[in-house]
Amino acid sequence: MRRWWQELAGLVLPVDCAGCGAVRVLVCAGCREALGGAGAGPVRPSPRPVGLPVVWAAAVYEGGVRGLLLAHKERGALPLAGVLGAALAAAVLAGGTGGPGGTGEVALVPVPSARRQVRARGHDPARRIALAAAGRLRRAGVPARVAPVLGLRRAVADQAGLGARQRRENLAGALAVRRGGRRLMDGARIVLVDDLITTGATLAEAARAVRAEGPAEGPGAVLRAAVVAAPADSFRSLGRAPHV
Repeated sequence: MRRWWQELAGLVLPVDCAGCGAVRVLVCAGCREALGGAGAGPVRPSPRPVGLPVVWAAAVYEGGVRGLLLAHKERGALPLAGVLGAALAAAVLAGGTGGPGGTGEVALVPVPSARRQVRARGHDPARRIALAAAGRLRRAGVPARVAPVLGLRRAVADQAGLGARQRRENLAGALAVRRGGRRLMDGARIVLVDDLITTGATLAEAARAVRAEGPAEGPGAVLRAAVVAAPADSFRSLGRAPHV
């Protein structure tokens, strides 16, 4: 009930920008521009975990972008899913996963949250953003849908405060495709999606789980991954100056 009132209040009452604090606007023009995808590019954590597909990010994880992602994920600012979903769609398109009249349907596979996190937050952030992104892609002429096929098959520790190696060890073998999930992926171009990439451990484990169920190439294979944001040094690791 509390989350329902939060969403309604965010739609009808004056608010301040969750990114920078600009008054009486859900997302100010500056923060919206930062999420617009103009600086979208491939990102790669260092060290790069084994099995990580090519990842595209829409924006640098700092300033207003960071504030908006945290407000959506941790503070239940659910109306922000629209602008974050638009940014995720921009990253998907920048990665070359298709276009108007492209080569087939795109299946966005969100990285799942642990059940305890969903209960605590009142929603699943990556899935909510993925749904908004799929809608934006369809309006752009790209056949897209969300395929929430991944689930945790064992308990994992909270990733906060863990280093890259600890995150890989924490997640190793933790994800699996749910029963019937293969059917939801058949024939589609699979793009793994999340709100943020840091060490890449989560997306690498998601890719392993999907590859274990699907073909190694062609429709149904893991094509690439897309996220809303990534640290600036992830962009620079490929010799690409981030758009700030």
